[in-house]
Parts: sequence; C-alpha cells; structure tokens
Amino acid sequence: MNEPTLRVCALYPDLMNIYADRGNIAVLRARCLWRGLGFELGSAGLGEPLDPDAHDLFYIGGGQDRDQVSVARDMVATKRAALHAAAEREAVVLAVCGGYQLLGHSYQLGADELPGVGLVDLRTVRTPGPRLIGNCAIECDLGTGPRVLAGFENHGGRTYLGAAAQPLGRVLRGHGNNGSDRTEGARRGNVFGTYLHGPLLPKNHWLADRLIELALGVRLAPLEDSLELAAHESARRAAGL
Repeated sequence: MNEPTLRVCALYPDLMNIYADRGNIAVLRARCLWRGLGFELGSAGLGEPLDPDAHDLFYIGGGQDRDQVSVARDMVATKRAALHAAAEREAVVLAVCGGYQLLGHSYQLGADELPGVGLVDLRTVRTPGPRLIGNCAIECDLGTGPRVLAGFENHGGRTYLGAAAQPLGRVLRGHGNNGSDRTEGARRGNVFGTYLHGPLLPKNHWLADRLIELALGVRLAPLEDSLELAAHESARRAAGL
C-alpha cells in the first residue's frame, strides 16, 4: 500500500522567514521521509492565488514590519477565502510570530491598521513599551495530553484573544501573547498560531509529529529521537524549566 504524502505550502517564504523559520519546513520534511512518507513542498507569494485543496498543511513564518505590511494586504486580497476553505476542511495551518498576528482581525501599528484574514478571533496592537523578548515555555494539550512547548519570542505587538478564541497554551515562563494574561498563541481547530520560534519545530519535535498526524489523519510510529529530545530539554532549560 502506498504511504501518504504530506503536501505543504509555504506562504511568502521569501518575505516571512526570520529567526530561521525555514527550519520548521526542514523538520517536517525529515520526519516524513524518515518514516517513508512522501513530502511535497509548494509555495505562494505576493499576487499568487492559493488552492485550498492542493495542500494538507499551510505554513507562514515571521517577517520584518515592512514585509509584513505587503504580506498582510496580499493575504486578504488573494488568499483569505482559500485559507478559510482549507481550515473548514480541517487542513493544518501553522503561523509563527508575524504570520500569527495576521491570522486575526487586524494588527494596529500606530496610525496604520493592517488587515488580517480573520481565521482566529484575535487582535494585535503595537503599544509603547519594551518588546517582549526571551526564552519562553508553555503548557498545551493538542489531544495527546499536556506537553511543553519551548522556544524564543521577540515581538513588539501585544495580541489579545477574543471570546471565540482558544489559547494554544498557558505560559510557564516568558511573556506570551501580551505579557499580562499568561496566554500564548491561539488555536481554532487545526489552525495554530504562536510567537515561539528560534525555530519552533526543531526544539519541539513532538509538535511536528502531531501536525503531520492531524494533516494526514494518521498515527505515526515513534522514531529514535535522542538528539531531538536533547534539543527540547535544552530549550526547556533555557526558558527556566
């Protein structure tokens, strides 16, 4: 029997890729290939349409403010409807940092308001004050019991979840969405947003596996993960756990 293929679409990979966010794609590819699963990588950039049925997992990383402005407007104009359609059929969407901010309704940058695609009930505001920077660890449950996610956050925006939003996790160490309510990230079905990068999946291999499972509707066999476990433990220690 043919093994399934994980079809990934990277959104704006030339613009939304700081803090080594492309490492997340590399981990997804490796953990598929090590198990004999297929892996296909596509992309969609500025002005390019998006087919909601052509991919199992949609990924967008973080970017500089100037790039985020261009991406925000393009996402609404060319990809919003497709992302909603993909989410409705339970495709996985993973958005990190700047990409996470664009999942919501808007991002207020001083006098300017960037539009979001409205996949998750949240808003982000850039307010006066220090950036929220440092190692961060959260506790979350993605259907397999409580687990720890660890990574690095660096964001000037403060994100506030609406009544219809569910946080990705509870902050154990670090700032999280806004430095005050101890939430981090957001989740709606198989749509996930987080400020954790550095990058995220190499530090949390279990999350990569869970995303693959959700995207393909399979249960994955375990791998020999001594190096991956060591990387996760290092990220936890850096966050103070």
